[in-house]
Amino acid sequence: MSSPSPVQIREANAHLVAVHRRVAELEQWLEAADNTVREQAESLIRKDEQLRAATQEIAEAKDKEIHYLHEKLCKSEETIQRFQNMGKEKDAMIGQLQHRCQLLDNICKSRPLLDSMLSHMAEAERLGPVVGMGEPTANTSLTDGESNCSPNRISNHKDFSLSEDDMDDQELDEIVFGTTV
Repeated sequence: MSSPSPVQIREANAHLVAVHRRVAELEQWLEAADNTVREQAESLIRKDEQLRAATQEIAEAKDKEIHYLHEKLCKSEETIQRFQNMGKEKDAMIGQLQHRCQLLDNICKSRPLLDSMLSHMAEAERLGPVVGMGEPTANTSLTDGESNCSPNRISNHKDFSLSEDDMDDQELDEIVFGTTV
């Protein structure tokens, strides 16, 4: 084996120096890349923590709003139920009042007939029995006891009220009948 020539040694030394320089450059570049990666990782961790905190706040606000809206919905449903019950009660009351109104309308339509019938019954009561038809076998009244159709009972009877005109006509009837009998 022969020893290397001085040119080969210089070339080898120059090559080693260049390799060392390149290794130093690559180590600096690697260190800079490590620093960049570390900074970016720390930045991402901070941003992740911030986003988690913001997400947590948004979730809590959403849950609070959902709870508030749920309570409001329940109260609204209770109010609707109360109004529906009130509506049903009022509908039932309206039905009862309509029936009573119909009864009053029928009574008002029948009143002239009832007043006329009562007037005729009172007149028949005042006339008494027919003279000369024989002896009556029982009370001369048309009914047992005091008649419900007597003039005094009609004016005092609470179920059948006469209007002022009917009362005036009744007084005239008594005067007319009083003079003709």
